[in-house]
Amino acid sequence: MTGVNRRYFLKAGSAATAFAACPGAAFSQGIGTSAPFPDYKAMVCVFLFGGNDSFNMVVPRSNAEYNVYAASRQNLAVPQADLLPINPLTSDGVQYGLHPSMPGMQALFENNRAAIVSNVGPLIRPTTKDQFFQQSVPLPPQLFSHNDQQDQWHSLKGNTQSNTGWAGRVADLIRTNVAGQQMATNASLFGNNLFQSAHETIAYVMGPTGPIPFEAFSNSGDPNDLLYQQRLAFERIVNANYSSIYERGFAEIQRRAVAAADQVGAAIANAPILNTVFPTSQLGIQLETVARLIAVRDELQMQRQVFFVAAGGFDSHDNQNQDQPVLLGGVSAAMSAFYDATVELGVSDAVTSFTQSDFGRTLTSNGDGTDHAWGGIQLVVGGAVRGRDMYGLYPALAIGGPDDVGGGRMIPTTSADQYAATLARWFGIPDAELDIVAPHIDNFVTRDLGFFI
Repeated sequence: MTGVNRRYFLKAGSAATAFAACPGAAFSQGIGTSAPFPDYKAMVCVFLFGGNDSFNMVVPRSNAEYNVYAASRQNLAVPQADLLPINPLTSDGVQYGLHPSMPGMQALFENNRAAIVSNVGPLIRPTTKDQFFQQSVPLPPQLFSHNDQQDQWHSLKGNTQSNTGWAGRVADLIRTNVAGQQMATNASLFGNNLFQSAHETIAYVMGPTGPIPFEAFSNSGDPNDLLYQQRLAFERIVNANYSSIYERGFAEIQRRAVAAADQVGAAIANAPILNTVFPTSQLGIQLETVARLIAVRDELQMQRQVFFVAAGGFDSHDNQNQDQPVLLGGVSAAMSAFYDATVELGVSDAVTSFTQSDFGRTLTSNGDGTDHAWGGIQLVVGGAVRGRDMYGLYPALAIGGPDDVGGGRMIPTTSADQYAATLARWFGIPDAELDIVAPHIDNFVTRDLGFFI
């Protein structure tokens, strides 16, 4: 499971238990009011671990640009005739297509429900090729490294030290607004992550199908049931009086773990059966669980939720032509099914899913695959999305071109801070607080990329 950050295991492990995360406690930096939100909104981060080769996901299909692409991509180029045409509302003079394994995403895009964000990645300041080589602007550290660039996407920390992620900081900012929620704002279905780590709030970590129940416990209430008796014994232990602050803290973690598993598990079990059919893939299973959690939002008194789901396998150093159609097809099918489920639940305008990945990949082939690069393309899906359009600048895919720092490694022309700030603003974070979520946003002229209605 590439990318689950072990340094945050203990903190996020307790997070799995502290589902309410003391939401009523004071927080020094808030959004200016503690009034509840008048509506419901959810963001779903779909992280593609390994580094998605996204310049094969969205490809220029007009002849001149395709020929440049094909020359750079060599044996990895998707055949021009196989590309699924898309028709962005705003034209840059180039025709584009999606990878042939993504008909679901093509339909979402053409129906104004999906947007494409071009050449986006971690940046501290806008950076040109000359500035990169002259080192005249600060750059994110350890470029092209999996763990470091995952951390950059999750935290937007640049060159500073940070143990919080941007979703965690969002949750901290709104904590007093959502004090009545019966589940944490942040929930992960793919293990512990920096993205949702925070100073004041704690994410709830569960399994891909929901809370992982405590083994050897029963809620039967039958005094002759051994598993029920074991649960009562456990409760006596964690409810005992302890002199040590560490013992008391550990006992509180365990109490919250049991309460969270009971409450959230019961809510999911009572969720309505969806007519939407999800793929049985790793990602499909996680997104189906997210849909079921959204279905019981009223029961859990939820107003704001951020979900983290993920899929692995995108580190395509070899077998790319065999593996990539399956990987991209899986993303398309799962995200399309999830959007259909939000329509079925009547919340499509209130739920936005979006992709992130370690980095893009080299345009050049290593013979059977690609290597680590920088800028790439991301997808945003939802009823509130200003869809059927492309945001940011799609680069010239020429080796040695103006954005290539070697081997077809594209310098991002849109920053991950801009991407996150746009999502956070839609979620309810005011402009004055966006620099808390996206620390480098003030270095960029455009604070909102415009992909929301």
